[in-house]
Amino acid sequence: MEGKAEAVTMKPNNDELLSKQIMKQEAAATEKEEIQMPCDDTMKPNDELLTKQRMKQEAVATEKEGIQMQCDDTITDQERNKIELMRALVEKQDPSSKEVDDYALRRFLRARDLDIEKSAAMFLKYLKWRQSFVPKGSISVSEIPNEIAQNKMFMQGADKQGCPIAVVFGGRHIQNKLGGVEEFKRFIVFALDKLCARTSPGREKFTIIGDLQNFGYCNSDVRAYLAALSIVIATQKDLAKYFLFMFLTYFAHYGRFCILS
Repeated sequence: MEGKAEAVTMKPNNDELLSKQIMKQEAAATEKEEIQMPCDDTMKPNDELLTKQRMKQEAVATEKEGIQMQCDDTITDQERNKIELMRALVEKQDPSSKEVDDYALRRFLRARDLDIEKSAAMFLKYLKWRQSFVPKGSISVSEIPNEIAQNKMFMQGADKQGCPIAVVFGGRHIQNKLGGVEEFKRFIVFALDKLCARTSPGREKFTIIGDLQNFGYCNSDVRAYLAALSIVIATQKDLAKYFLFMFLTYFAHYGRFCILS
């Protein structure tokens, strides 16, 4: 006779259950430690903030150092000799030129390829114009109220070369019918003086950004542009070629709509 086989299941006792639970907990704890160990090198939020601040400080210091290096504009021996000869020449004709520093004289020398006679003639012409147009030495805000009210030019910081920046909004310029072109000329001199005052010794350049958003025919003012060009020729002759190029570009677009009388 064949007997029937009965399946007998063994129920685990309490000791076995506890042992398995303990092993699972130990395995889970070990796994967590392995996961956390590679993450031990992560920085805490405070450490991250401190590191970012240090990086920013180092970047700013490096940028300042770069600007200072680029602004280290020393006068060469050749230029110094030329300046002394030019100063002796111009002081004989205009004693007030004693107040002008060497860097200003060097700018005129560079504009004329270090030719002393041509540079002296150009400088004396500028000095004569300056004395007649700006007799008080500077233009005050009270002399240009209508131009200031248009809020069309603002002084900003400096570019990467260390040059001061000005932003001009062409869409805000409206022909000045009260003060006329003469007030606009005074405004240009006022703006150039402000820019030059913010330059460091030996720094001969500045940056002007023109924003032409919303610029239309009502803002087109050829007389004002020609007035600005005349001032630039008298004061910053080395910039005249850029203004002339801008004027030709401007006239090519708007000249056929302008009526000169």
